[in-house]
Amino acid sequence: MIQNNNDVAAIDTAAELEKEFGDYDALIRAWGALRPQHPALIDDIISLNWQQVDALTSRIAAALQRDGLRKGQAVAILGSTTNNYALIYIAAIRAGGCAAPLTTSATPKQLGAMMADSGAMHLFIDNAKLLDLEGQEIAPSQIIMLDAAQGKAQGEYPAMDDWMAAQGTMHEPPNVGPDDPQNIIYSSGTTGTPKGIVHSRLMRWRQTAIGVKSAYGEHSITLLSTPLYSNTTLGCFNPSIGYGGTTILMRKFDVKGYLDLAEKHRVTHTMLVPVQYKHIMEYEGFEGYDLSSFALKYCTSAPFAAALKADVVKRWPGALIEIYSMTEGGVVCLLRCNQYPDKLHTVGQPHIGSELITIDEDLNQLPAGVTGELVGRSPTMMSGYQNQPGKTSEATWIDEKGHRWQRMGDIGRIDDEGFVELIGRSKDMIISGGFNIYPKDLEEILLAHPAVDEAGVIGVPSDRWGETPVGFISTIGNAAAELDSIMADVNAQLGKTQRLSELYQIDEMPRSHIGKLLKTDLRAIYDGMKE
Repeated sequence: MIQNNNDVAAIDTAAELEKEFGDYDALIRAWGALRPQHPALIDDIISLNWQQVDALTSRIAAALQRDGLRKGQAVAILGSTTNNYALIYIAAIRAGGCAAPLTTSATPKQLGAMMADSGAMHLFIDNAKLLDLEGQEIAPSQIIMLDAAQGKAQGEYPAMDDWMAAQGTMHEPPNVGPDDPQNIIYSSGTTGTPKGIVHSRLMRWRQTAIGVKSAYGEHSITLLSTPLYSNTTLGCFNPSIGYGGTTILMRKFDVKGYLDLAEKHRVTHTMLVPVQYKHIMEYEGFEGYDLSSFALKYCTSAPFAAALKADVVKRWPGALIEIYSMTEGGVVCLLRCNQYPDKLHTVGQPHIGSELITIDEDLNQLPAGVTGELVGRSPTMMSGYQNQPGKTSEATWIDEKGHRWQRMGDIGRIDDEGFVELIGRSKDMIISGGFNIYPKDLEEILLAHPAVDEAGVIGVPSDRWGETPVGFISTIGNAAAELDSIMADVNAQLGKTQRLSELYQIDEMPRSHIGKLLKTDLRAIYDGMKE
């Protein structure tokens, strides 16, 4: 039990984390008092203890309030993953605002649209991204530098250290409730204008407080190498912070750097995407690292090959859990890979409190076991898309009892034990001659070929069939591929309606910051080849 500096009620951290909805601001202050010298945030430059994190985020929150930040108003953040980035994220929430971490891979035009859509008054940005936005109209009225101001920023925009409230200043505890927004996560915008996905404080609290069930605690050490603007990363960042543990932030992922940090800091938890697991497991020096400290490794955001899961389970200490969900929420499925080695072809079962069913093309519920579009619901669902009620409605399915479900965007089937097998993305399904073709089926056969490293299949217009499947591969070591031979081998294993009409070799598959295959980019590559 501690008393915070603003004389609000003392809190017991364990009891607070058991609440259905707790006080995030008081929790951060509690860790600052209970664990003042314990490492809280570590990046490639500096380590901050909990006393420093409490004090700095309070000073930043006080400055936001001084500037007139309204309850629920967005605070935009744009830059590399560093301690300063994390401090702004935490401070925005402590001030009563809403963190809006922006996607660094977006175009300047998309970023301008995100900032305008968010309604942010403040933009915290680093020098590299400021240069990218040169000439772009920026909506926030105040720009603050995450790193030391340089070049054009020097003298024009204040550095964070100079802008924040004076040392010792305390912010006013926010008067917020469970329905107030905690963050806005913007989609990548690969199919158009990025959508702002709003997460309530209750949704994020549930995600934070559930950490104890994932072996999180005060002595957890979490290594994160995906960006903080990604929901993938926040899924581990939130419980790591909430439980007063240590969070290590990588500015940019590289295999050796990751493994060096994991061994040095005796890391217990991590979140990686499948392509990162692939590179780590292929690293020649992997066996030389002591990774025995790991308790739990997560994976999400992209298809995770069963053979790769099996390799991680076999050679990397600690449990491996695959998460299937969306930034928007919906169902949360967990596959505890160590416990279910015969189910590695699935993404697991709906987690406690989650429900999942399939619907047909007319939005009617299908019987159990029948392949269809997946829709799910859980305690961790988005409030909606920022300023886009139409898009929110499109992504929603309402059952006969009036319950709201999230359309997951995937085609799948649920076996009699509740394990979910994904067939493909509904928007990626190819309809050729009236037959449904799922690219995942073709991609798996391509990947089984000994020369193929990565594969992607898209549907392209066909005068004869309406659509026809076209494949792209990258080869091991970028060796020249015998495309005709590979396509013949693959088509011999497919039904007549499934067969590839064309196959192309490219150097590298286009992927998002969290490893998702960007089929919009594959379509652009195909169109470029046909011009």
